[in-house]
Amino acid sequence: MDKNMHNFSDRIKNLREMAGFTQADLAKKLNITRSSVNAWEMGLSVPSTPFVVELSHLFNVTTDFLLGVERNLTITTEGLTENEISVLINTVQCFHAIRQSCSTVIQNN
Repeated sequence: MDKNMHNFSDRIKNLREMAGFTQADLAKKLNITRSSVNAWEMGLSVPSTPFVVELSHLFNVTTDFLLGVERNLTITTEGLTENEISVLINTVQCFHAIRQSCSTVIQNN
């Protein structure tokens, strides 16, 4: 299986699970069969362009993220206070700092 296809199928499955949807739930939202969603997640088929766009809107990610063109996940901050947004940014920065620290320790050993 093509590595990008595998990433695509994993991304759909992970996003679906993070949203708390079953395959049947996602299928209903897209007005398709559950077996179509299953085929996407198994890497047996890919959604048509309109479904890729619809999935990106549903999961609040870019089509580039879904397709594996970019690795950045977009977080919608609409409706959050400035303080809540600041907490999110600080949390992400902490993860980056921890990852950098771990990388430095591994390189020094």
